[in-house]
Amino acid sequence: MEELLILRELLEEGKIPEALELVDELEEMSKSDKLNKIFSYAIIVLLHLIKQAAEKRSTRSWETSILNSVKQIQRTNQRPKAKGSYFTEAELLETLQDAYESALRKAALEAYEGRYAADELTKMVTQDAIIQQGMNLILGNN
Repeated sequence: MEELLILRELLEEGKIPEALELVDELEEMSKSDKLNKIFSYAIIVLLHLIKQAAEKRSTRSWETSILNSVKQIQRTNQRPKAKGSYFTEAELLETLQDAYESALRKAALEAYEGRYAADELTKMVTQDAIIQQGMNLILGNN
């Protein structure tokens, strides 16, 4: 990564303020990447939770997708060395809320074999309940 080489040069030259600025940029890039991954997995979790709620049934495939995506969210959010999390519960909740519309549109294509549009499907489910269910799974509060 070019940024690491630049960081090394700055440190070797004693340009600490510039090096710290670059560290901040690298940290922001890393956090943004993690947030994008969590967002993608959140769509999958919500997609299947919406289908479960709308169709009032589940499949092993949906349950497996939910559990795998929850695990990936947990792993992505976990700080391995410092212990703790990259994102707070509030940030995770905001991410689920942001992902909900995308998940609903995808669920409309899959639930009931695509017979209902997203606006019709939304009347069959409770957004807040689905998002809370997703949060509970991610936080381990089954």
